[in-house]
Amino acid sequence: MKYRRLTKEQLEELHPEFINFLATQSIDAAEWDKIKKDKPEVAEEEIDIFSDLVWEGVLGKAKFLEHISPQTMNLFELREKDMGLISIIVGDNKIDITTATGYKWLQNNLLDEEVKIFTANKTYGEDPNLDKFKLIESGAVITKGDLFRYFDDLMEMGKEKNGF
Repeated sequence: MKYRRLTKEQLEELHPEFINFLATQSIDAAEWDKIKKDKPEVAEEEIDIFSDLVWEGVLGKAKFLEHISPQTMNLFELREKDMGLISIIVGDNKIDITTATGYKWLQNNLLDEEVKIFTANKTYGEDPNLDKFKLIESGAVITKGDLFRYFDDLMEMGKEKNGF
């Protein structure tokens, strides 16, 4: 298994897709029940294969990831050959940017000495989807990229204003 098995809830959500997956292997409902009863290890393998297929599809389509903790915001843009990172670190541990109040403070105090903003680019390893998956497993979530674009635009405006 390349990634991880989908949760029971995820499998339930994808039930129609799983039925289609089994059908492509000429496994109908009666056959599936028989496999689950007589060969549970084969049933487990089928679920694992399906899980990997779903993950491949999801990771291939993902364009942005976010990982936000009380003092750190890591925003990733998932490009074809590499990923861009905008990392925002708040040095004051009394400020929690995961709350509405803390995030508002961050927006109003981006130039505060307690706020550090870094950018980086990282080339993927041998398997870009596996790199993305590791970020998700560490707590990142797939997003539409609104925060990444917001902070990217702010930094671009700052560069223009400062003549860079």
